[in-house]
Amino acid sequence: MGLGGCIILIAVGAILAFATDWKTDGLNLTVAGLIMMAVGIIGVAVFTSIGRRRRAVPPVQTTVVEPDHDRRGY
Repeated sequence: MGLGGCIILIAVGAILAFATDWKTDGLNLTVAGLIMMAVGIIGVAVFTSIGRRRRAVPPVQTTVVEPDHDRRGY
C-alpha cells in the first residue's frame, strides 16, 4: 500500500467516523472509521520510515588517479 492508499484510508475513515449518521445492525461505522484511520496513520508512518532509509545512502568514495608524469618525460 502506497502513500496515496494510506491517505485515502484516513479520509474514508474520517468520513465514516465523523460525517455519517447511518445506523447499521452488527456494524458500528464510527469504530470502523476509527480503525481505518488508525491503519492509514500506521501506513503513513511505515511508508515514510522506509522512504527515509532508502534515501540515507552513504556517499560513494571516488578514487583519484593522477597521471604518471615521470614516464612521459614532462
